[in-house]
Amino acid sequence: MAGFFSKLKEKFVGEDISSEILEGSKREDYVELDAGEKGSDITSKVMVRPFVLEDFESIKEILDSLREGHTIALINIKALKEKDMVELKRAINKLKKTCDAIDGDLAGFGDDWIAAVPSFARIHRTKQEQGEKQVPEVTEFEE
Repeated sequence: MAGFFSKLKEKFVGEDISSEILEGSKREDYVELDAGEKGSDITSKVMVRPFVLEDFESIKEILDSLREGHTIALINIKALKEKDMVELKRAINKLKKTCDAIDGDLAGFGDDWIAAVPSFARIHRTKQEQGEKQVPEVTEFEE
């Protein structure tokens, strides 16, 4: 009966492999993969990227890069602030909703800048003591 199974193994697996299995030796067939490819480092690094918010439509590029999860966006809102305050508020609300959805954070600093970060980062906020002015001032955005 043992001869029958040996012949059956030889038919399906091949003679050289079945003889190794019967003898109990191990084959060392494996493929070595290089995990440290140079091209793959770009996606794992964090990018700090400046944006200029000139109109409501320019927010799409900012939102797309935040959703990718590797970009910290520094957004200059001065152009839209001078142009149309209603559109600015609409854009900030859209940024806030997206940051909430990706578990990110959003804060203003100075008069003309907003920082938006993905889930792996938080923006430091300091409490001001009475009479002391902290620089730069970070503003909390509310809906």
